[in-house]
Amino acid sequence: MEIKMLKTDYQNNILTAYIEGEIDHDSAVKIRTQVDGAAQSLRPRLLCLDFSNVSFMDSSGVGLVMGRYRQMKLIGGSLRVINIPDRMYRIFAMSGLEGLGVLR
Repeated sequence: MEIKMLKTDYQNNILTAYIEGEIDHDSAVKIRTQVDGAAQSLRPRLLCLDFSNVSFMDSSGVGLVMGRYRQMKLIGGSLRVINIPDRMYRIFAMSGLEGLGVLR
């Protein structure tokens, strides 16, 4: 399983990471490295993780989101996970992320 592409966009103090492909342990490490590097240098007030083109995700995807939530809190920002495919939304909701208000 491999992440096909991670494109980022930064506008109006919002960093959006467009994730495409599959999220497993190995790809989550690559995504985390890229997203954290961009967030540390740009220090956005909001980080959006766009899951619209994610075709598969295991528990590493939940860990990826939780870690980015903590990272953004440390730099004074917030996190939103957007465009979550229906088949993955339940995984996020059951993990407790729904209660954090990060899912859209």
